[in-house]
Amino acid sequence: MGRVQTLRRLFRLIGLGLLLFSATGAVQALDYRSIGSERAILYDAPSTQAKRLFVVGKYYPVEIIVNLDQWAKVRDSAGELAWVEKKNLKDVRMVVVTVARADVRQAADLNAPLAFQAERDVALELVEHGSTGWLKVRHRDGQVGFIMASQVWGS
Repeated sequence: MGRVQTLRRLFRLIGLGLLLFSATGAVQALDYRSIGSERAILYDAPSTQAKRLFVVGKYYPVEIIVNLDQWAKVRDSAGELAWVEKKNLKDVRMVVVTVARADVRQAADLNAPLAFQAERDVALELVEHGSTGWLKVRHRDGQVGFIMASQVWGS
């Protein structure tokens, strides 16, 4: 086979790979969930016999990476990957504060009055996405406000 034919075949394979990637990974929306039970064990494999890595509490937000029958491989805000039993997940979208202290405003504006402040690692329910880089969130105490999307993970 000549050099030109080899290069053409290589480019076709690369193009096919990019097409498959865009059809499965790049176009797929991120799938965020949260822990719904009081606590859940995260494992290194999809089995209760696998090594236990972490125990996480209710409202802990995760991104679903892989779905199996009764298990989900998840990523957390630190980028850690682990497996969790799906029975421990719920569809409520939560975000977690990633800065030392985030100001949650009464409106999606830096000059709006302060609604409340949230410390690092506090989970907030995602109520609504804003188109201007703001998220409407609810604290589990019932307080509602707007936080900059850059200050949380899970949106």
